[in-house]
Amino acid sequence: MVATTEPHGRAEGDAGEGGAGHGAAEPTASAPRFRGRGRLALAVSVFGELLITAGVVLGLFVAYSLWWTNVVADREADKQGDRVRDTWADDRPGGPGALDTKDGIGFLHVPSMNGREEILIRKGTATDLLNDGVAGYYTKPVKSALPQDPKGNFSLAAHRDGHGAKFHDIHKIEKGDPIVFESKDTWYVYRVYATLPQTSKYNVQVLDPVPEESGAKKAGRYITLTTCTPKYTSTYRYVVWGELERTEKVDAERTPPAELR
Repeated sequence: MVATTEPHGRAEGDAGEGGAGHGAAEPTASAPRFRGRGRLALAVSVFGELLITAGVVLGLFVAYSLWWTNVVADREADKQGDRVRDTWADDRPGGPGALDTKDGIGFLHVPSMNGREEILIRKGTATDLLNDGVAGYYTKPVKSALPQDPKGNFSLAAHRDGHGAKFHDIHKIEKGDPIVFESKDTWYVYRVYATLPQTSKYNVQVLDPVPEESGAKKAGRYITLTTCTPKYTSTYRYVVWGELERTEKVDAERTPPAELR
C-alpha cells in the first residue's frame, strides 16, 4: 500500500502548497507553448537540411561546370587534334584554307597564356563547337580572314571558364608577346601590340579587317583573340590584337619557331 499511495500523497501535498488547482493548471497552460516550440524547431531543422542539400547540389554543379567540363572538353579536343595531325601526316595537299574541315585547320600557341599547350582552331564560334575545348574563327557577324590571306584579321574566340577554358588566362598576355599559328606547312608568328581588358559584347568593330580600335591605321595581317570577362561571367569581352611579324616554312621535323622553344 505504501508503494502505491505515497506518490498520490505527494501530488496532493504539492497541489496544496501551491494553491488549489495550481498543480493541475500548470501542465495545461504550458503544453501549447511546448508544442509551438516543437513545430518551430522542426521547421528550422527542415530548413537547415534544405540549405545543406542546396549547398551540396550547388557545389556539385560548380565542380561540374568548372572542372569536369574541362576534362571532357580536353579529351575531345585531343581527339580532334590527333585527326588533324593524322591528315597532315597523310601528306594531303593544301594549307589552312584547304584543310578547313570539321576537325580543324591548325593550332594556336600562346606561351604567355597557355605555356606549351596548343589550341585546336576550327571554323565557327557556336557554343556547342567551342564546348569541345577548341577555339573557333568567326564567320559572323564579321567574317574572319585566314592566316594565309594577304590582308585581313584572323579573329578567334574561345571559352574563358569551363569546357576547356582555352582563353582562361588571356589577361596574362602583354604587348610584345608572341602568338603563333601552326598550319600544315607554315608557322605564322604574330606579335601582340594592343589589348582591351573590357568592352561590350556587341562591339563587333574589334573584329574588323582593320581593327581601328586597336590603333591599326592600314590594312595588314592581324590576329584577334576574344573571350568573356570578368572571369565566370559573360558580361563583357576581353580582346587581344597582334600583327603578323613573319612566317616560317615547316621543316620535316616540325621544328617550332624560336618563340616556342
